[in-house]
Amino acid sequence: MRKREYPQFREASDQTLLVSFGETIEPGIHRNVVKLLRLLQSEPLEGVRNLHPAYCSLLIQFDPLRLDHDAVRTKLGAYLARLEEAPWPKPRKIEIPVCYGGEFGPDLQDVAALHGITPERAVELHSSARYIVYFFGFAPGFAYLSGLSSALASPRLETPRAKVPRGSVGIGGTQTGVYPLETPGGWRLIGRTPLAMFRPREAGAAAAGMNLLHIGDYVRFVAISKAQFAEHAARGGGK
Repeated sequence: MRKREYPQFREASDQTLLVSFGETIEPGIHRNVVKLLRLLQSEPLEGVRNLHPAYCSLLIQFDPLRLDHDAVRTKLGAYLARLEEAPWPKPRKIEIPVCYGGEFGPDLQDVAALHGITPERAVELHSSARYIVYFFGFAPGFAYLSGLSSALASPRLETPRAKVPRGSVGIGGTQTGVYPLETPGGWRLIGRTPLAMFRPREAGAAAAGMNLLHIGDYVRFVAISKAQFAEHAARGGGK
């Protein structure tokens, strides 16, 4: 079978073009996604309205009155030719304190039982991994993190919760993440952080971005006690 060559282009709609760099979730593929994203952000392509990165691809939305798919594909050639030498910023290292289990992580026991391990071992596995922020979606500030141990991968709840508290740390399939706002959700909740992930009111948010995390950041979760959670929350936790 002939090996597929990347990048590949797909017309996702009459005003979007999907640029794919592969089919698996891995840092090398995602690095190309981010490099193309950064190039297009620093040197905007006239007529492009929005950019939507994902694990392996970048969805480019354009003005159909000014561009068509062939024109976008042609103009992207110059950007793609520079990917290899495009700069890669040093990733930030962010620690997120989490109080695991109990009222903050009502599904921790079930996740542990599902894998035949203790809740303490589940916390150890979750907090010892290094995660990479791949992209944002679902809700403002919701970062999709890659790096979850396969020993913790768990199916979503059959019936999603109507309300998931802000700061809840969940597992959905092979992914983990933090709910930045109170929203419905079907991920299994194993803990909660007092940190605000989405900070629209924080001074300088417009310039620095409203999200605590940025694409490409390295993330580690740090287990804290209920008392430490209260101390963090009392200090504001970022708003």
